[in-house]
Amino acid sequence: MGDRVEDVLAEKQRGELLTIDGGEMVIDAVRKMVDANVGALLVTEGGRIVGILTERDYLRRVALEGRSSSSTEVREIMTSPLIVVEPHTRVDETMALMTARRIRHLPVNVGGEITGLISIGDVVKFQSKQQTFQLQYLNEYISAR
Repeated sequence: MGDRVEDVLAEKQRGELLTIDGGEMVIDAVRKMVDANVGALLVTEGGRIVGILTERDYLRRVALEGRSSSSTEVREIMTSPLIVVEPHTRVDETMALMTARRIRHLPVNVGGEITGLISIGDVVKFQSKQQTFQLQYLNEYISAR
């Protein structure tokens, strides 16, 4: 059956979803990401999540284009529409999607509502922990013979 996104979320220290309004200035989004030590924020318009702003969006659409982060609105540089996964999506499928699309953050969609956000770091940490458990089990099995 395989591990699922819901398993990754269960292992992750879950807090509130970090969001920013699309009308806010990019500099405020950058400050919020730095303060929270995260690489992405979900973008809202009228209380609905409509996109995502990542460090890469900032680098490509502000820094490289010579825009001002204090006069550029988040909605101008956010990534939209969202690419999402669901809780039952397998972890290996999630990693393949992240690799193919070259993305590091995926919102988790439940019934049309974003309920979580996972990063490639969350997935790798989860996979590493699972492999450690498997190795420990195999070592115990071999030692018992």
